Amino acid sequence: MATFAVNKPFGMLSQFTPEAGHPALGELGEFPKNVYPVGRLDRDSEGLLLLTDDNRLKRRITEGEGPDRIWKTYHVQVEGAPSDQDLRAFERPMSIKIKGKVWITRPARARLLPNDYPEPWERTPPIRYRAQIPTTWIEVQLDEGKNRQVRRMTAAIGLPALRLIRHAIGGLDISSLSPLPKSLDAAELDRLFEP
Repeated sequence: MATFAVNKPFGMLSQFTPEAGHPALGELGEFPKNVYPVGRLDRDSEGLLLLTDDNRLKRRITEGEGPDRIWKTYHVQVEGAPSDQDLRAFERPMSIKIKGKVWITRPARARLLPNDYPEPWERTPPIRYRAQIPTTWIEVQLDEGKNRQVRRMTAAIGLPALRLIRHAIGGLDISSLSPLPKSLDAAELDRLFEP
């Protein structure tokens, strides 16, 4: 079994085949056969992406429920200044549309990131800047992961996502990752199952 972690750059597809001029994961390095992304990050999102040939691990990360669920942590720069009430909306099931169908989300978690939150790496191109509209970094945690779910949830409460970074899956975070593939050892794999 082989499992890799990458810090997926903005603009890259979560697949191995380039499409419509957009780069793909194969440009980050060589991967063994039968290693595929666990879930996806859309082209406009960045951060932690796992790739594995372990189907049991894939199912646990993407479909786990109850004590088997694994939380995914996102750092999201939103347009506006969310209130406590705005962030509490994540804790209740939310109705969002995905590919034309209504999806009811499971309860999630959200909080403001502290004022001393270190700005992440520079993004190319940078996010749009509007002098009259503030931006705020929030943390959102989900135990599911539907197509563009975090973006749809922030939009549903009037806070469009400007930048989205998957910061962690379980207890494994991006603090030591580069875009280059990193083969995970047993201790790192165990961190995926930490709350």
